[in-house]
Amino acid sequence: MTVPQKLEGLELIDCAKASANQGLATAARQCGYGENTEAFEAELIKACQKIGIEIDSLGDLITDRQQIKKGAGIEIAPDSSSSL
Repeated sequence: MTVPQKLEGLELIDCAKASANQGLATAARQCGYGENTEAFEAELIKACQKIGIEIDSLGDLITDRQQIKKGAGIEIAPDSSSSL
């Protein structure tokens, strides 16, 4: 879902946090900044500073729980198609 207008403040932080695992370009688009990742990241840092959170980049919003989900699970499969 792409937002037609640029998000700001808490809405921007919420959208960015939800999109952080998908990368900077995707998060910028979903928060209404299109391909302008520099403006997105600058506005995100400014919005976080307003509420007392210090971040250096979008990646700082990814929680440990989100990182665990990304790599969670194991693959169980036969060694070959003939040993099903």
